Amino acid sequence: MTDTRGSLLANLMHFARALRTAGLPVGPGKVIDAVAAVRSVGITDRRDFYWTLHAVLVNRPDQRLIFDQAFHVFWRNPDLLRKMMGLVLPEFRIDEEEDPRTAMARRLAEALHPDKGEKRGEAEEPETELDAAMTFSDREQLRGMDFERMSLEELARAKAAIARLRLPVQDVPTRRFAPDRHGSRADLRATFRAALRSGGLIELKRRSPRRRPPPLVVLCDISGSMSRYSRIFLHFMHSVTNDRDRVYTFVFGTRLTTITRYLRHRDVDLALERVAQAVVDWSGGTRIGHCVGEFNRLWSRRMLGQGAIVLLITDGLDRDAGAGLAHEMDRLHRSCRRLIWLNPLLRYEGFEPRSMGMRAMMPYVDDFRPVHNLESLETLIEVLSAPLARRGTAASAWQQNEERAA
Repeated sequence: MTDTRGSLLANLMHFARALRTAGLPVGPGKVIDAVAAVRSVGITDRRDFYWTLHAVLVNRPDQRLIFDQAFHVFWRNPDLLRKMMGLVLPEFRIDEEEDPRTAMARRLAEALHPDKGEKRGEAEEPETELDAAMTFSDREQLRGMDFERMSLEELARAKAAIARLRLPVQDVPTRRFAPDRHGSRADLRATFRAALRSGGLIELKRRSPRRRPPPLVVLCDISGSMSRYSRIFLHFMHSVTNDRDRVYTFVFGTRLTTITRYLRHRDVDLALERVAQAVVDWSGGTRIGHCVGEFNRLWSRRMLGQGAIVLLITDGLDRDAGAGLAHEMDRLHRSCRRLIWLNPLLRYEGFEPRSMGMRAMMPYVDDFRPVHNLESLETLIEVLSAPLARRGTAASAWQQNEERAA
C-alpha cells in the first residue's frame, strides 16, 4: 500500500478494469466515485481501504466473492494469488452444473491473467464435431450454457454466434397497396394513366395489399439484476437492427432511454460504446411501471401504430412493488400486435411469478418465455417467424401448463 498518488490512481483504474473484464458492472462513473471515496477515507488502514472500494464497486450479493478475490489478488496477497493462478491450470470440463461463484472466479482468473488463457487456447487441439449417437460438440454445449456462467472466451464465442443470427419475422399485410397483375382489387388510377399513355386502349390494372415485416420494439431492463444478460441482448439487438428496418430499442432502469440510432452503427464495439455513454442508470434499480408509462406517453403512438411486436426483457423485479404497472401494461398490450415477455428467471425449474410486479404484468402479455442462452434466442426467432396465432394471455397459458404438470 506504499504508493504515490499517481500510482494509486493508475492502480485503481487497472483494478476497476479487471473487475469489469471479470463481469462486474464497473463503469467510468464508479471509478470516479471510488477515487473520490479513497481520497476522503485515506489508505492508511487496509480494512478501511477494502470496505471503501467494496461500498462503491459492489451492489449485489453475488458480486462479493469476485470482489474479495480480486482485491486480495490485485493488491499483492501471495497466498490468494497462488490460488487464483490455480484456477487457470485445470484443462478438463465437468459436465455437472457449475456454481455461479465458480464461473465468476474463472472469469476473474482470465481477467487478471489473460496471457495464461491465450497460451491454453494455443495448446488446445482444434475442436472436432462428432455426428454420432450419445455424443455432442462444444457448439452444442455453448448453445445450452447460461450466459451468466460463461467464461470470457465462451462469451466471445457466444457474441460471435449472436452476430450471425437473423430474424425473419413473418410478413403481414399493411394498409398500403402494391401493383399486382393477379390482385383482387382494381387500380383505377394506374388504369387511367396507362390508357393515356397508350392512346385510349384500356388494360385494367390490379393491386393487392403490400406485405412487410411488422415493426419490432424492444424494451430491455438494464438494472443490476439483469446486467449480465442485458449486455448480451444488446449484441443481439445490434445484429437485428442492422439486418432489417423498423427496429426500435429502448433500455430502462430507473428511466427510459432510446438507443436505436446508436445500434445502427455497423461496428458493434462502437455502437455499444455510444450506448454506454448515453445511458446513465446502468446496474441500478428498476421502475418498470414508470418506464413503461413513459414509453406509452411519448413513443407508443408513433411506433406501435402499424401493428408492432413488443419484446419486454426483464426479470420483473420492480423497485416500486408494481405500483401503476398493471394499468401501463394493459395500455401497452392494447396498443401492439403482440407483447412477449422474456424473463431469464424462467431458466429455473419450479419458477413461479410471486412478486407483485410479476403478478401485475402476467395478465397483459401474450407470451412468456425464458431467454438466458443461445438456444433460447434461437427459439425466440422461430416463434417470431411462425404465423401469428390467436391472441391470448400468458397468464392463462401458464395456468394450463401448471395444471398439466400437476
